[in-house]
Amino acid sequence: MVNNREKVYIVRCGEVALKGQNKPYFERMLVQRIKKVLKDIEGITAERVDGLIFVRTPLDTPQEEILKRVGRVFGVDSISPATEIDITGLTAEDALAEVGAQAVEIMLGFIESRGIKTFKVEARRADKNFPVESPQIARKIGAYVLKGCKVLKVDVHEPQALLFVNIRRNFAYIYEQKILAFGGLPLGTNGKGLVLLSGGIDSPVASFLMAHRGMVLEAVHYHSYPYTSERAWEKVKELAGILTLYTGRLRIHSINLLPIQEQIVQNCPEDETTILVRRFMMKIAERIAKDNGCMMLITGENLGQVASQTAEALVVTDASVSLPVMRPLIAMDKTQIMDIAREIGTFETSIQPYEDCCTVFLPKHPVTKPRLEKILESESRLDCEALIEAAVASEEISIIYPSED
Repeated sequence: MVNNREKVYIVRCGEVALKGQNKPYFERMLVQRIKKVLKDIEGITAERVDGLIFVRTPLDTPQEEILKRVGRVFGVDSISPATEIDITGLTAEDALAEVGAQAVEIMLGFIESRGIKTFKVEARRADKNFPVESPQIARKIGAYVLKGCKVLKVDVHEPQALLFVNIRRNFAYIYEQKILAFGGLPLGTNGKGLVLLSGGIDSPVASFLMAHRGMVLEAVHYHSYPYTSERAWEKVKELAGILTLYTGRLRIHSINLLPIQEQIVQNCPEDETTILVRRFMMKIAERIAKDNGCMMLITGENLGQVASQTAEALVVTDASVSLPVMRPLIAMDKTQIMDIAREIGTFETSIQPYEDCCTVFLPKHPVTKPRLEKILESESRLDCEALIEAAVASEEISIIYPSED
């Protein structure tokens, strides 16, 4: 009997399936994430069954909305809208007859809507107690289709329609599509990190990639008001709003860096301004991270992209903090980073031409191969601890919540 009461989606777990004894934990976390992104839709259920997740929705729920939301959940490898057939208590012959009849109905619909002329059936027998093996299941269902759809022919190499049949305990499933998702690991399975979030292209992509590995994110954003405008801050919040579609809610600590920049300009060599400011940004971020349970810092830095991202500069920057610094973009080409930004929807917002605190007091010839001892000497001219304390004390916190586009 075909399930005509609800829509059914098969969700595959990808890398989660490789987690051995920890697999149930990762699957539970994934189900929780799926339920969370669908919580505003009434009548939704999601449950784990033998390595797959089955999402069920009311018939009137738009399929596109389910595919979009679930497809953004990290840990989901692919999704298939499926037809579910109850084969409880049926003999193998009768079960295959039920599946075959539904396969014919599906193919007749494809012929009418898409004009297909060739097809192929692939079968999987997840229930090894079912007495017919996978290749024979595929042949038998194919035979039903050929008999019921006289215009169709089998093409095992380049079929116009590929029909999948999955025989499981008590139920069989038929589907055509395997819609790819982002994969990765469910949020919350790999701790918490603090990302230095600017209004540029790189840091939102770095945020996405770390969340893709299961890390919950918090963010710190630096501005230099009034040199940077309110519109620049709105741009950052817009970027954060896009990221929340993947990361869940995002808390942003907003810090005015201007007092520190002014002290550096007044007391330190001009060519060291960029690296000194960067070290202060890291120190402040570390303070915020430790106060909020973050185990590492995350940046969008890319080796050699600008003066503060040379190998020597990164070493000097890292020496300012004790927490590990994750740089997921470190070896990427700029074009690769831009491609990811376009895919996740941040690119068009990132390229809007609003000021960034890093462009304030930018030296004409920044040092590209800084020496740590010289930088420490310059820092000794500043009351670093007081400047950091004042910056952290003046922070403003904003919480950005996901809003479906």
